[in-house]
Amino acid sequence: MSTTDDQASPTEHKLKRHVGPIGLLFAGIGSIIGSGWLFGAFNASVIAGPAGIFSWLVAGLMIMLIGLCYAELGPMFPISGGVVRYPHLVWGSFGSYSLGFITWISSAAVPAIEVEGALTYATAYGPFTTPHTVNGDKVYTLTGVGLVVAIILMAIFVVINYYGVRLFAQINNVLVWWKLAIIILVIVVFLVTAFATTTMGSPANFTSRGFAPAGPAAIFTAISTAGITFSYLGFRQGIELAGETSNPKRNIPLAIIGSVGITAIIYALLQVAFTMAVPEDLLAQSGSWANLSFADDFGPLAALSTLAGLTWLAYLLYADAIISPADTGLVYTTIASRVSYAMGRNGNSPRWLAKNNKRGVPYWSLVVTFVVGLILFLPFPSWQQLVGFITSATVISFGSGPLVMATMRREMPDRERPFRLPFGDAIPLLAFYSANMIVYWGGWTTNAKLFITIALGYILLVIFQFVGDRKRKPPLDFRAGAIWVIPWFALMALVSWLFDPKSRPDMFGWMFLINAVISVVIFYLALYAALPVYKVKHYIAEAEHESEEEEEVLAGGHVG
Repeated sequence: MSTTDDQASPTEHKLKRHVGPIGLLFAGIGSIIGSGWLFGAFNASVIAGPAGIFSWLVAGLMIMLIGLCYAELGPMFPISGGVVRYPHLVWGSFGSYSLGFITWISSAAVPAIEVEGALTYATAYGPFTTPHTVNGDKVYTLTGVGLVVAIILMAIFVVINYYGVRLFAQINNVLVWWKLAIIILVIVVFLVTAFATTTMGSPANFTSRGFAPAGPAAIFTAISTAGITFSYLGFRQGIELAGETSNPKRNIPLAIIGSVGITAIIYALLQVAFTMAVPEDLLAQSGSWANLSFADDFGPLAALSTLAGLTWLAYLLYADAIISPADTGLVYTTIASRVSYAMGRNGNSPRWLAKNNKRGVPYWSLVVTFVVGLILFLPFPSWQQLVGFITSATVISFGSGPLVMATMRREMPDRERPFRLPFGDAIPLLAFYSANMIVYWGGWTTNAKLFITIALGYILLVIFQFVGDRKRKPPLDFRAGAIWVIPWFALMALVSWLFDPKSRPDMFGWMFLINAVISVVIFYLALYAALPVYKVKHYIAEAEHESEEEEEVLAGGHVG
């Protein structure tokens, strides 16, 4: 990529810095609180029993470690699509494409899963989904009517985004207040009812069927498979919208740390409230937490509310099951388009993906995001089938952030860091290890699809290299990226296949050590493979040049 190629013409439209501190924080909270909480507490209870509360807390800690690395990087390089573009600064085009492609796919999948989550709850009122059994698990897949409604909702996300980040931020701020109010209301009502009435359970639920009936391993597998990690992944919005916030030095760390911290507390309280609210007679009828089910389990929280005589709360939950996922789908439509925008800017994807309309919105990226989301309905027609894939794909893409941060400390130690993490390599290494463990806990059934998708991405990269004007394509810097990315993906695929948590439970404990060794080796291999300092500075200069081009602000002030 050359500065000349990307230099803006007088008529080129740029991204707008219209997202203020509250807007950026709420973009994070808004995308974190989506469909995950509507299913996560129930799924965690089925997998891990009352000990599911530790699944939420451990996942929150792991995601916070990853987020802290991005909190240092974000103010240093406040450019949109940062998750994709940061690896480009350090390892060049091949490294950034390797992480960027899977980031883009996982981002484009979120609007699809949020629509599926909303329609699953909406099945109480219409034939939008139908139950099936897949690999022994009950899932709700889209019907023909559900698919048509899903397409319409996805199209609405695109239309709202087309009219600019200002409209997006205004709508999102309002919806986040609603989402926070509903989840807090559910927690309070469940807790009060559990203590004050006999229609729901009691604190005795924590021990009556065993606190951790499936053992400690279930606490960790629930992190990846119950939708728990998925429920935290929205913290990234502070990075992806970095080029569109008014004061990145202040706003980015606030958005990342604030969104994860606030939602971790809320989720832990929700798990406690759900555990206490389950009626004892229902637990006795089920026989165990693993067999817990409701008559209308397409909406477990609403079903529990109805069972307790809280019909008004069930109606609110059914309404929120449309509003919360729709808001998160709206946020991720914005984010996925910024990821493909960043790949176009990097030059390892078609440059037309980086073209903006007069409102500063990458419109072709929006269209492609819409199409990819629709395609993903085919292999993953239910919320339960898609959640594991998104979790593993997103987390593995986040794994590059700690590596970039550690590399930048060595390559550019004097670079201004408005937010600087303490303890040297400790936090980025733990963050990288956390990402690898979350991917492993996802299991081979999920990860096989992930690594097949990565392989398809490389096929597309090869095709792209031979299409169009090759002189305008940036150098791949293949050695810098391949020397650590390919071994990393290969090792993660190998251990996931050989030591799958379901088929090899005897190796579960050993995987903490095996993954630690893999993490340390890949971590320092990535540092060794970094591009020379002069090249890193060249890519940074290009990114800063582009960021300066995007400083133009529309009249009317900031949002948030």
